[in-house]
Amino acid sequence: MLNRTQSPTSSLELKRKWQQLRQSNPKLRARDAARALGVTEAELVASECGGSVVRLEADWGTLLGELSALGRVMALTRNEEAVSERKGRYHPVEIFREPDRPVMGQVLDEGIDLRLFLSHWHSGFAINDGSRRSLQFFDRDGTAIHKIFLTEESDRAAFAEVVARYRSEDQSPVQIVSPPIASPPERSDDEIDVEGLRRAWSQMRDTHEFFRLTRDFGVTRLQALRLAGSDWAQRVSIGSFPRLLQEAAQQRTAIMIFVGNPGVIQIHSGPIENVRIVNHWVNVLDPDFNLHVRGDLIASCWIVRKPTADGIVTSMELYNARGEQILLAFSKRKPGREESADWRELLTRVSR
Repeated sequence: MLNRTQSPTSSLELKRKWQQLRQSNPKLRARDAARALGVTEAELVASECGGSVVRLEADWGTLLGELSALGRVMALTRNEEAVSERKGRYHPVEIFREPDRPVMGQVLDEGIDLRLFLSHWHSGFAINDGSRRSLQFFDRDGTAIHKIFLTEESDRAAFAEVVARYRSEDQSPVQIVSPPIASPPERSDDEIDVEGLRRAWSQMRDTHEFFRLTRDFGVTRLQALRLAGSDWAQRVSIGSFPRLLQEAAQQRTAIMIFVGNPGVIQIHSGPIENVRIVNHWVNVLDPDFNLHVRGDLIASCWIVRKPTADGIVTSMELYNARGEQILLAFSKRKPGREESADWRELLTRVSR
């Protein structure tokens, strides 16, 4: 059931209000403007259709496979608490399909490394506001899934060709959105087979088995950490996260940082350099990688250990007040190689 529709009149009114808001606050992000105006970001963007915005219609997997022609771009993925921005190319792109639709995919460039969950990709738009050109994709509830911004090194002619090829016949300034799907409530700990969960945890051979573990035992990700026992998961201070970034930058430690939402996981791999903490924001401001994390919205921070065929893999994980994952940080390592002792020592040191 749809929770919101717009008439052409109301969409014109929305466009007018957004223009007024931008005049009074030119640096206001679309996400924040939408919240201030009581609409979703997809509705706000759609209100500019016929002007600076073009609605797209595509098999999103096919469209993504053509983006290597754009050259070097900036990929942006975010959730409510964290934003990851990474420069690189959309090449190679691999799309995995069911008979009638793309369901998953990945981009495996050295710079842009993505895992794609395409069932969440509902609407897409091309935006050319004069100063920046971008492709932006949204979930059914109007939440931004992924954005691709052209850089000075991008091919603008290729961008125009992609927009023309996938331009929708529907350029109305109205976007219909569905209500967000609420997560099921967490089960009581008393209902969980804790010993079985801990036994299954100890028998994991790959970090990707963790999702199956949570499904098999009917637990949320955060609940699994709470119940796993201190050998596998330990809650640490929230200040451990900025300390991890600062020390990793000082030591030039190669680090993997995962930021995601239901539609995309974006991965940075490599050293970081310029860590800055400004008010409640924890930032990495490097030439090819920017990270912005709302430190005041981190509800819990964990050191997590998972057994694999290559030995124990240790991560730092951040969660918000709703128990949703904000960010994961791992040591960068080659498949088949054991995690470095230096990484484990670093996590122990910053979490004291």
